Amino acid sequence: MQFPFAVASLWLLLAVVSAVIGNHLRISVALVEICIGVIGGTIAEHYWGIEAMGGDTDWLRFLAASGAILLTFLAGAELEPSVIRSKLKEVSVIGIIGFLAPFLGCWAVARFALGWSGPASWLCGVALSTTSMAVVYAVMLDTGLNRTGFGKGILGACFVNDLATVIALGLIFAPFTWKTIVFVAVCVLMIFFLSRITHWFTKYYANRTAAIRAKWVLFVLFAFGSVALWSGSEAVLPAYIAGMVLAGSAARDNMWIRRMRTLTVGFLTPFYFLRAGAIVSVPALIAAPLVFVALLGGKVGSKIFGLYPVVAQFRQEKNERWFYTLMMSTGLTFGTISALYGYSHGIVDRDQYSFLVGVVIASAVIPTLIATLRFLPKHLISKTGMRTAVAHQEDMTDE
Repeated sequence: MQFPFAVASLWLLLAVVSAVIGNHLRISVALVEICIGVIGGTIAEHYWGIEAMGGDTDWLRFLAASGAILLTFLAGAELEPSVIRSKLKEVSVIGIIGFLAPFLGCWAVARFALGWSGPASWLCGVALSTTSMAVVYAVMLDTGLNRTGFGKGILGACFVNDLATVIALGLIFAPFTWKTIVFVAVCVLMIFFLSRITHWFTKYYANRTAAIRAKWVLFVLFAFGSVALWSGSEAVLPAYIAGMVLAGSAARDNMWIRRMRTLTVGFLTPFYFLRAGAIVSVPALIAAPLVFVALLGGKVGSKIFGLYPVVAQFRQEKNERWFYTLMMSTGLTFGTISALYGYSHGIVDRDQYSFLVGVVIASAVIPTLIATLRFLPKHLISKTGMRTAVAHQEDMTDE
């Protein structure tokens, strides 16, 4: 038992370092964890071998997968249902275009410019078609735009974009058999009954020390995740659906969702993001920088050329158009989930995985910096919104 405790302490130490750095730089902790994972993995591989960090042990892989499932659930649960209803046309059109443009653009770059195989090219299109709810949500909170219709529209479009990505990942790479029919039937049952059963648990057992409702949700996520894996799909797909189904309940009980977020971000997701970074091969990126540049240009370029004319139909002011477009050009969580899925299932090799994750990290940083430093729509941000953003930041720090 000594080795698992030693490995866990090392990874949690890296998580603490990442959180401190992210807090001082005011950037997404998930982004810092991936970068720290890259650095730690490179050092470990150079001196002791990649297995020294224990990233391929079964228990650590389980914790990392659990982090991805819980994070996906929260992404679906934390979006206000009213956002989708009030801005249905805007978020639907922009979200779908935000998925299709880079999906096809990056597939074409990988297939015809880089000569990747068909499955690897499609996986590239899926991984680089995402937005980053984590990064975008953090920016909305920091600026106070989360209280505006403009900010809520961006969050809704990001949700639709990422939902399309998760569905594409399942449809393209999951083999369609009788098991798939069973999985779809299970998801349909979840949509109809999960909210009612969870409401019953909430009514009779909410706010108890035993955390019965949290245990119920965890049971649902792991049970449906096992069915998804059994059918050849990915466990994050039912987790996203479960989050969407319970979004209304989550909106009515902010304390519960904060506790779930503490469990997820405080313990589970560091293993996922650190491991995702540790697998990256830095020598592969250094050996072929043009591949990295081509993929990054394909993702950001296709996002901008595909989205800017569409965003212009809903936003007339220049800064609003560019800010909206650049926020939709970010990528992080679902990009790394898709890339890691491809690597774990042998769709892409380690070098290709490294390029995909490297591009995902760069897309989380570069568009965000440009958007916030050059195109921030300050005319939409009231003093009240800024005070609220500061209060939320202090609240998150205390938590």
